[in-house]
Amino acid sequence: MRLRAGLALAATALALGGCGLGAGDKPAGTTLTVTRDFGAQQLRRAAAPKVAGSETVMRLLGRNAKITTRYGGGFVQSIDGLAGGERDGQPVDWFFYVNGVESRAGAAAVKLKPGDRVWWDNHDWSATQTIPAVVGSFPEPFVHGLGGKRLPVRVECQDPRGPACTVVSKRLAALGVPVARGGIRGARVEKTLRLVVAPLGVLGDDPSLSVLSGGPQASGVYARAGRDGHSFTTLDPAGRPVARHGAGDGLIAAVRPGEADEPVWVVTGADTAGVARAAQAFAEPSLRNRFAVVVTPAGVRGLPEAAR
Repeated sequence: MRLRAGLALAATALALGGCGLGAGDKPAGTTLTVTRDFGAQQLRRAAAPKVAGSETVMRLLGRNAKITTRYGGGFVQSIDGLAGGERDGQPVDWFFYVNGVESRAGAAAVKLKPGDRVWWDNHDWSATQTIPAVVGSFPEPFVHGLGGKRLPVRVECQDPRGPACTVVSKRLAALGVPVARGGIRGARVEKTLRLVVAPLGVLGDDPSLSVLSGGPQASGVYARAGRDGHSFTTLDPAGRPVARHGAGDGLIAAVRPGEADEPVWVVTGADTAGVARAAQAFAEPSLRNRFAVVVTPAGVRGLPEAAR
């Protein structure tokens, strides 16, 4: 049975949650989004939510929605009447992300920084208990970084001068994000946000991205890269195969190699054409409120896919 991070973490969250309740500068530019079913339905969005000095994620939510909590106030049980527990025979719960990264601490322990995008989602966790990184808070974490610290961004491409690499780099530059562009390093770079633009067949040699072949339990992404390096399969919330994708189809996702590591984003596809199609979808309208996306000639769809 899942207890998020367990009672020990709850106790830690409560111990920390009492800190920072006094006066302080308000975290300007904060946004709050509440969704269900992996972002499929938006329940609440506040571009300018009510905030106070030294705000925490829990206090922000409590100021702007009706909530109930558990474990002595350390974790959210319900938001505006929608609770965790079980739905359609599957376990569901509330999870939150700050700038696209899932927190391992309780909401009462996480202090907000200027520009933070806070996203709560109620979803089925039967396929995986944790989804470490998502793309739906774009342009974060590229603009404001993580924990109030803006990080260097490196766009790594199979072809650094190719059109897909150029599109992605220009989209970030238009947001005021300084970008270093180069080839794929295949290794974690300390305190750097990596964004890798390349076909799936190239990503398997990267230790951080080889997890894409393992499905949501390994990567947190509801897609599984094929062993042939030229295909991938999208999955439903239970982790079951829905559709196989080949030539011309793309994928945008984020993974987090370890709890202390920065997320690594991928703009990828079954082939070069799929990468190019994914690069064109690398924009806020396509990514908003989505954990990851599959990009086909028919358009952009969020992952996981609806069960068939």
